[in-house]
Amino acid sequence: MEEQRYGHFRYIPINRRPKIAWPNGARVAVWVIPNIEAFALNERMPVGKGHVPDVMYWSLRDYGARVGVFRVMDVLASRNIRATVALNSEVCEAYPEIIEDTVKLGWEFMGHNQSNTRPLNEIPPGEERAVIHDVITRIERATGKKPRGWLGSGVQETWNTLDYLIDEGLNYVADWPNDDQPYLMNVRGRQIVSIPYSMDINDRPAFDRYFVSSDDFELMIRRQFDTLYREGAESGRVMAIALHPFIIGVPHRIWALESGLDYIRKHDGVWFATGSEIIDHYLASGATF
Repeated sequence: MEEQRYGHFRYIPINRRPKIAWPNGARVAVWVIPNIEAFALNERMPVGKGHVPDVMYWSLRDYGARVGVFRVMDVLASRNIRATVALNSEVCEAYPEIIEDTVKLGWEFMGHNQSNTRPLNEIPPGEERAVIHDVITRIERATGKKPRGWLGSGVQETWNTLDYLIDEGLNYVADWPNDDQPYLMNVRGRQIVSIPYSMDINDRPAFDRYFVSSDDFELMIRRQFDTLYREGAESGRVMAIALHPFIIGVPHRIWALESGLDYIRKHDGVWFATGSEIIDHYLASGATF
């Protein structure tokens, strides 16, 4: 696709859109997105000083696969919340037990590159289409269901990514954290839906970049929800809670997720949903824009 100065969608201010009504009168659709990732010890880590091997940074992330992700599973399962996993396809071979357990929980899977050590905008351009196809194929083979959504590793794309996602039959993409409602993207006359993602209610930037405390993160979840819940009385909103098991899954932070979710669950008019459920209802509602 050609370079352009704005995105592949119309600018429509939120106060000039058709009303969105979520199921059963819900004000807010909440989707929880664990980023379950694989990092190669013999490749450069996306953090640190570029040393190979980078034992410390790699080990911190491997903790999420060995321990943290199972804490997250327990927290969500005990609250009957089905997650939407942003899945590196190499997890399917590296950590098959994680796939086994998340499939049993009925979680949804969306593509998230092969590995977090290789964002799409850092691989040779001629390889991107094949990489995306490989990710979708591997996840479908391991989980028994073809992904319908995509979140790029590092939330990155190239000018061609959306074309390739549509070619693969995907329905939604989470790479554009610029809204509180879904919206249609028009790519060469074809459509894919952008679903709200968050770089704020997201443990990775919160703890690693902004150095918030667990208390702060729990409060951020509450305050984000409070505002969206108030606004959702007029037109439905989407709240994304983005998680990384190696961060939120450590013992001294997991309570912030538990407490934040319990606060949300005390309110009427909340719909915990997967990415596909949100997109399907949005498309069927007739309120598309």
